[in-house]
Amino acid sequence: EDYRLLLNDSSPQVVNMWPFREVEVESVVLFQELAANFTFCCVAINREGNASDMFHSLTITRSVMAPQSKLFSPVLSTCIGTSVLLLLLLLFLLYKYNQKPKYQVRWKIIEACEGNNYIFIDPTQLPYNEKWEFPRNNLQFGKTLGAGAFGKVVEATAFGLGKEDSVLKVAVKMLKSSADTDEQEALMSELKIMSHLGHHENIVNLLGACTYGGPILVITEYCRYGDLLNFLRKKAESIIIQDSALDTSLDSAADYKNIDIEKKYIRSDSGFSSQGLETYVEMRPVSSSSSSSSASPDSAQTREEEDETREDLRPLNLSDLLQFSSQVAQGMAFLASKNCIHRDLAARNVLVSDGRVAKICDFGLARDIMNDSNYVVKGNARLPVKWMAPESIFDCIYTVQSDVWSYGILLWEIFSLGKSPYPGMVVNSKFYSMVKQGYQMARPDFAPLEMYSIMQACWRLEPTERPTFDQIGCFIQKELEVHKEQNYTNLPSTAEEDSGCDTSGCCEESCEQEESGQPLLKSNNYQFC
Repeated sequence: EDYRLLLNDSSPQVVNMWPFREVEVESVVLFQELAANFTFCCVAINREGNASDMFHSLTITRSVMAPQSKLFSPVLSTCIGTSVLLLLLLLFLLYKYNQKPKYQVRWKIIEACEGNNYIFIDPTQLPYNEKWEFPRNNLQFGKTLGAGAFGKVVEATAFGLGKEDSVLKVAVKMLKSSADTDEQEALMSELKIMSHLGHHENIVNLLGACTYGGPILVITEYCRYGDLLNFLRKKAESIIIQDSALDTSLDSAADYKNIDIEKKYIRSDSGFSSQGLETYVEMRPVSSSSSSSSASPDSAQTREEEDETREDLRPLNLSDLLQFSSQVAQGMAFLASKNCIHRDLAARNVLVSDGRVAKICDFGLARDIMNDSNYVVKGNARLPVKWMAPESIFDCIYTVQSDVWSYGILLWEIFSLGKSPYPGMVVNSKFYSMVKQGYQMARPDFAPLEMYSIMQACWRLEPTERPTFDQIGCFIQKELEVHKEQNYTNLPSTAEEDSGCDTSGCCEESCEQEESGQPLLKSNNYQFC
């Protein structure tokens, strides 16, 4: 047979040496790959001679092991892919959870101030006076006044509230049945804040609560005519302005002007139209009929229906607008005296009760801010940007002075009869730039020059230059006194008879007046000493 010399023959290596010059030599030939069987001949040659040996049909099998990284690559790829998908799903769920609005108490009570940094009281740490407790079985629920993402406000009749034989119509706040622990704690915090503040004529006062034996119920005053925003819009077509002090000509040099009010229709881009007034349902006013055709056997209900009918027929006048402005200022002055910041002062958060008395509230519980265009996404929150002061928008600083700015926007709402502020403008970078540069809205249609000057003072960029609520209240009271001396025509009654509020002593608040009717209509029980 033919043999072929292997070119890759290796040099021998001496393994062992014995006496008489005997040595053991080892020669190794390496092959990268063996594709068949071979016969090998090993030949050794030296000076003494040569020797050879044959290796027949040597079969060498080679098990080629895949690298460990290649062996596990499909498993690793599957695990990594699954982990990434789960992580993305978790991040998405976390994002959606953070985007979900959370029920928070807007009112904050200042504990201390360090420069521009306010330290707020943790409302969960406030004590709760159990004298507020009212038997839940003594509540008879009626229709829903407003509903939102977290809960609702329901009209109810309270039996034995204050007096054993009393029957009183109230409003009851409650959470949804699916409310979690955080939301229950938030409502309890709101209850504690309201009980801590005490009583004032121009805030929606706490009357009682049910915190045992079922869901938390917060019982407050019932304001028959709903929120001020809807009240103004509903009355927009019947306003009577016959006052020489009201110069309805607008400042032509104003930086911005978009006012277009007609007799029967108001521009939809300004916030509403006369055909769509009932779409805003945060605190829906009681629907009324033009005539009381079917008298109720209950005399109280009959009187209520008659009062509502009279209110529907009664027009709005400038004195009413001044009264609303004054009452809100007095309510805010009371909150400021308690170191309380509202943070969401707007016409939608002011209710109108009997006698056209304005009462400040916060019915965020019954508002769906996700679908409310007044609340704009900024960061991870939805905020009422058009009502917010620049320092609140850009630096998240909330103070009594920032509430004064919001009050100026509320005045604009009042004297425009419920139009949306900054009409026709969207909240974008241009809007933020204009606010930062000191842009101010033009004078609304029904604002006397004196009232517009208050708005401008409230909108000063430097917070310390804005007036206090006490100063604002006294100034408006002086304006009211001037208007009381004038004779109005086409009015069913005088402003003094129908105002529902005694304007004397505007700048004096007595503790006795503040404490009346607390709690469960008894005085001095809201103090925690």
